[in-house]
Parts: sequence; C-alpha cells; structure tokens
Amino acid sequence: MTISSALSNAMTGLRAAGRNSETISANIANAMTPGYGVRSVDLSSSLIGGVKIDGITRLVSPALLVDRGLAEAAFNNASDRTKFLTNHEDFLGIPDDPNSLSARIAQFESSLVTATSRPDAPERLDATVNAARDLATLISSASRNIQEARSEADRNIDFQINQLSTALTSVQELNRQITKTMALGGDTSALQDNRQALVDEISGIVPVRQISRENGQIALYSTGGAILLDGGVAEIEFTAVNQVTPYMSLAGGQLSGLTINGYPAQTSSDRGALGGGSLGAQFEIRDELGVEAQTQLDALARDLVERFQDPAVDPTLAVGDPGIFTDTGIAFDPLNEVGISERLTINAAIDDRQGGESWRLRDGLNAVAPGDVGDSRQLQALSEALLTQRIPASGDFGTGAFSMINLASTLTSQLGADRAQAEQTQTFTSTQFNELTQLVLAEGVDTDQELQKLLLVEQTYAANARMIEAADEMMQTILRL
Repeated sequence: MTISSALSNAMTGLRAAGRNSETISANIANAMTPGYGVRSVDLSSSLIGGVKIDGITRLVSPALLVDRGLAEAAFNNASDRTKFLTNHEDFLGIPDDPNSLSARIAQFESSLVTATSRPDAPERLDATVNAARDLATLISSASRNIQEARSEADRNIDFQINQLSTALTSVQELNRQITKTMALGGDTSALQDNRQALVDEISGIVPVRQISRENGQIALYSTGGAILLDGGVAEIEFTAVNQVTPYMSLAGGQLSGLTINGYPAQTSSDRGALGGGSLGAQFEIRDELGVEAQTQLDALARDLVERFQDPAVDPTLAVGDPGIFTDTGIAFDPLNEVGISERLTINAAIDDRQGGESWRLRDGLNAVAPGDVGDSRQLQALSEALLTQRIPASGDFGTGAFSMINLASTLTSQLGADRAQAEQTQTFTSTQFNELTQLVLAEGVDTDQELQKLLLVEQTYAANARMIEAADEMMQTILRL
C-alpha cells in the first residue's frame, strides 16, 4: 500500500466516523421524540479503497406503527364514549346520592305522605311543592346537559374535520418533498419522521391503513373503506351548528352529516366510513348515545306528567288540563313528546313563585277556594298515582309495569350498565394501546446501545487519525533525506 492510498483510506474512515457520530448524537437527542425513526449509517468498501458512505437507513416497523395507530383510535373512541356516559350518569346520580333522580322522586313521595298525615299544615304542602319543583328542575337540567354534550360533540366534529384535512394536506406535501429529495440523492429521514407524526395524529382521529407507494410515497385508507390520501387528498366536508336541541337529528336533516369528495358518508357507529376513532365517537355521542339518552329521559318525564294529568286522580281537572307537572305550563300532548324532559315545569296553580298556592294540592288544582283543611283524600290520590304500576307509553324499558321510583331506578340501572361496559372497553383498548406503544418504544432508540456504538466510533476515529499521523511522519522522513 502506498502512502497516498493509506492516507486516502484514513480520510474516508474519518468521514465515516464523523457521519456515524453525527447520526448517533441525533438518535440519542431524539430518543423521546414522537415519530422519530432510529437512523444508522450504511457503509461499504470502496472499489478504490477505503470506506464509502452509502446513505442513512431509517429503522422502523411499519406494521407495528399501523397497529399502534389503530389501537390509539380505538382507545380514543372508547374514552369519549365513556366520558359521555359517565357524565350523564353523574348528573342523574346514584340512588344513595341525596341529589340524584331517585332521591328526588323519593323525596317527593315522602313529602306527599307527610302532607297526607297533616293536610291542614301549610308548611307540609309547601314542602311537597318544593319537592316537585326540585324533581322537575333536575329532569330539565339533565336534558339540557345531554343537549350541551351533543352540541360539544358537533363542535368537536367540526374541529377534528379541519384538523384531519390539514394533516392530510401536509402528508401529501411531505410525499412530494420525499420524492424530490430521493431523486436528488438526499436524506429523507427527517421528512419521514414528520410524516409519521402526522399519520399518528390522523390515526387518533380516524383509524387508517398505510400503504407504501413508489418513490417513497404513502397512501392512507380508513378502516371503513374511505380513500383519504392516494395521490390526491379527499375533500371532507361538514357543517356545524351553534346549538343542538332535542328536536334536531341527522335523520331529520337538521344536523350535518359527512361528505367525502361530494358523496354522503355513513357516520353510524357500525358502518361509519370514518368511524372507530375520536371522530366516530363524536358522531356517536351526537347522533346515537345523546339521542338515546334524551329519548329515555323524555319517556320518564312523560310518565311522570301523565300520572298527575289524569282527571281520575284529580276530579277538578278536565280532559286537556295540565296536572302537577306540565309541558311549560300546558297539558302534555303525546304527539309532542320529544324534549318534554327539558320543558318540564310544575303547575303555576300550586307554585308560589308563579302566584299559585300550595293548598290546591289538597283541594284540587282547579279549585277556586280552599276546602276542608282536614280532607286528605286528594293528597292520598296523588301519592297513590306516584306508586301505581304503569307500563311506560314510550322509551326502552321493556314490557313491565313500574312505579315512578322503579322506572327511575331502571333508567339509571341501564345507564350504569352501559357505562360499565364502556369502561371495560376503555380498559381493554388502553391496555392494548399502552402495550403497542411500549413495543414501538422498544424498537426505538436504545441509548445504551447508541453509547456503545459511539465508543466504537471514537476508537475508529482514533485509529484513522493515527494512520494519518503515521503517513505524515513517513512523508516528513522522506523529505528530510
């Protein structure tokens, strides 16, 4: 080997060591950076001697990354569903909560019994009116809480659609940059990192499958079959509303669905083109879970109103007159059941806040003057109406007959079962997501291994530097001859 060739080999070794140390430093610095792929320098022997740098390899497992994305989408979906059900259950409360639905009904029932034992006591009649008002207030507030959750879901859909469209456009642009950089022989690792971070962001919103295309590009398809990105970006459109009300539904046309490239897309939980992630959960809350919760609450409110609207319970009422509980002051119309829970109020005739008097509970809502203060028959009839076993005229409570307290318990039990099932699903998806995340991290940067590589690079650098020093000494010796 000539001195010049030895010097040339040493110089290529130094360049390779420098590139290796730079890559290792980048790996260590980005050990916790989301979407970062471990880099390694590809080296080979040069035909003219020395070491040749062939490029940088980004070490990732595409299948594992896709599985983690799908798991994240499932976890986000389950978490959002659980949050809605838990919030609704907390608002209605559990039976031993003094402010729960069951407790308010029990308090109203107890106050009627207390008033029946002393129908001449105004304070007991007032307490019964207050208990009725508290019950109506809780039911109407629960209905408004459902609609606020549906409104928030509608706003979240709009936000996530914008976020999804922006991320897809960015992935498309990175596809172009990666192809251009590859054509110029440059390193695309950083661009691929940025693209993977965007794909991870998309996966949390919509579960996607990633398909490799030529020239380093990728295509994205939702697991529901929608083409999100394959050369061009899908145009996803949605129109938000300011406030969702009980009367508004997707089926009725008052709420917006999704269109993909101008074509309507299914948004139901079982057939949604973009379902399975956080976006699908928001549609489910707005169009399924929220509607179901409203329907059940309306059915309970209807049953409560009809128990006291019957002239057989209060002989002073005529057909079409409102009872103790009203639809914003008027009698309940079965054709206008939707939203009755939100419109639920107590009759102005007994409400002192509306100019009424509580003695009408004892003597009849349409009584023009107080009757016998010792007559408890009307109060007894009201108490019996609350305890009467009735088959609900609407809602999904089965075919059984219920007292008012039992109907409320059935509603909260159904809600509790749904919430428990949702929590179980959330726990499973959380475990799956965490496990896959750990696997991705395990295939990521191993700082101990990178530091060992750095020690070898230092030794290689020192050896090549010594070679250059030796070549210099020989040249100096020759020149002195």
